[in-house]
Amino acid sequence: MTSPGESMTLFEAVGGEPTFRKLVDEFYAGVATDPLLRPMYPEEDLAPAADRLTLFLMQYWGGPHTYSEQRGHPRLRMRHATFRIGAAERDAWLYHMRRAVDRLDLPPEIAAALWDYLERAAYFLVNVAEDPGAGA
Repeated sequence: MTSPGESMTLFEAVGGEPTFRKLVDEFYAGVATDPLLRPMYPEEDLAPAADRLTLFLMQYWGGPHTYSEQRGHPRLRMRHATFRIGAAERDAWLYHMRRAVDRLDLPPEIAAALWDYLERAAYFLVNVAEDPGAGA
């Protein structure tokens, strides 16, 4: 909770948990049918993955620390190290996330801050150096 002199967190500014749940639900609706990304999720039910992403994003943006209480430090690179993440996977992830962010109809400055983080995170998680001359 913020006092009158404090600024609101992005978590509060977007409407809290319901907005983050909607974002992640929209994102995973795209992932569910994506031929490149769906195989990265061995569970038939994407709900556990969606819950983890929701809790992480809520915590990152100033919400409750449930993610860390349940799973410890986020360690994003370590948690994603077992997956091949190259430019194609990054771009597919960003495609679905862009669609999800746009569906929230957030004020432009809030949408831009959220998108800036998501885009940086996607590039940060790339773990496959691709040969620019391959396939040429």
